[in-house]
Amino acid sequence: MSAVNPISPVVQFLPYQRAWIADDSRFKIGMFSRQTGKTFSTCGECVDDCFTAWKDDRKTRWVILSRGERQAAEAMTEVIKPFTKAFYEVYNTLVKGGEPRFEEGEFRAPQERGPDAVYKALEVAFPNGSRITALPANPDTARGFSANVILDEFAFHAKSREIWAALFPVISKGRQKLRVISTPNGKGNKFYELMTAEGSVWSRHIVDIYEAVRQGLDRDIDMLRAGMADEDAWAQEYELKWLDEASAWLDYDLISACESNSAGIPELYMGGPCFVGVDIAARNDLFVIWVLELVGDVLVTREVIARRRISFAEQDALLDDVMARYRVVRVRMDQTGMGEKPVEDAKRRHGQLRVEGILFSSAAKLDMATALKESLQDRKTRLPAGDPVLRADLHSVKSQVGISGTRRLVADGESDGHADRFWAAALACSAAQGGTPTYSYRPVTQAETAGQGLGFGSTDGWRRPLGARLRGRL
Repeated sequence: MSAVNPISPVVQFLPYQRAWIADDSRFKIGMFSRQTGKTFSTCGECVDDCFTAWKDDRKTRWVILSRGERQAAEAMTEVIKPFTKAFYEVYNTLVKGGEPRFEEGEFRAPQERGPDAVYKALEVAFPNGSRITALPANPDTARGFSANVILDEFAFHAKSREIWAALFPVISKGRQKLRVISTPNGKGNKFYELMTAEGSVWSRHIVDIYEAVRQGLDRDIDMLRAGMADEDAWAQEYELKWLDEASAWLDYDLISACESNSAGIPELYMGGPCFVGVDIAARNDLFVIWVLELVGDVLVTREVIARRRISFAEQDALLDDVMARYRVVRVRMDQTGMGEKPVEDAKRRHGQLRVEGILFSSAAKLDMATALKESLQDRKTRLPAGDPVLRADLHSVKSQVGISGTRRLVADGESDGHADRFWAAALACSAAQGGTPTYSYRPVTQAETAGQGLGFGSTDGWRRPLGARLRGRL
């Protein structure tokens, strides 16, 4: 901290808190145990930045996005206000213009339909124009400011991926700083992805309850553990262990166990037989092609193609390209609803025997999902490594049992799509269950091809895909 010694009589910080504050990285993320002062030290950093800017005759802006309105109010009244008053006692001889003001107002977010959404905003306004604002976190408030941002208890934010999608483009436009702090809350949220993503630009800090106490935090660990009386909750909230949701069809441990650095790289294709899954999409959903190559007795993901808002013609072209580049044995496509015509067209282009349309009934979905899960459990399928979006999509499908006892699979709505990558992978994996078929054939005579306008002398005819030229001959 610039003008105030962190261990001054005004504010006391422990060593791990001082290390967090001293880290001036633009993107900083901290996973801290409960009751270790993560909000305390992070708010200390932003208050100090505002006073330093005041002293240096410049302005700065901070926004604290908390999991709800109550938590935003607590951050302001219990941390920001006391810090501001304490810092002013030290800085008042170096600054001018009067004391900071504490204000309460409204933040209005225009909606596509209906009246504006209105959120309670608590602020500290400095005489030089700097401000600290505390708000409940949601996509509206996340995109509403160009400022340094603190995401407080981010693992507990509802719609964490939507908030992230709204927030990050705003932050990335300038040189604003981003502080993300939380305790773990399972693996189905954006905080988990940020903490575990490979090749990250984030500066990470991890402090569990044992390390915090070792560095001077006054807590009775035995008493806390006995009082919680829940070993799973203790492991997650104090020991910082990632606990997975029991209802997830594919848990993160299973997904990560099947990841391989050689998967998902088309250039490593070895020329083996391939199985392809295609999830059809329109409008905002993802169109996904998943390619599995059989290498020995293992299915290796060779390529995952995901596109949003593309035409059916573009989807057809992507599938044609995959069929040309890989030795595809079987394709399974989503035939539900809008998939009827793409499946019909694909059969005409690539052959009735190679393309199969699947109607997504509850039973069919369960069969395909089971094929994928069992293949992963047997370590017979390899997935691309280090892709947090892909992980989230694979993890997003949940298993639910209705009142009739029937199991069904649903997407949790927190993934990038509606589990489109999951279903493309399930289609490809289930396509491989039949193995590699052996086709019988007889030669196609020149007379037969000429009768179809596909004589050997017809250059145009031989430009057509093999399935169209030899339809029904394999």
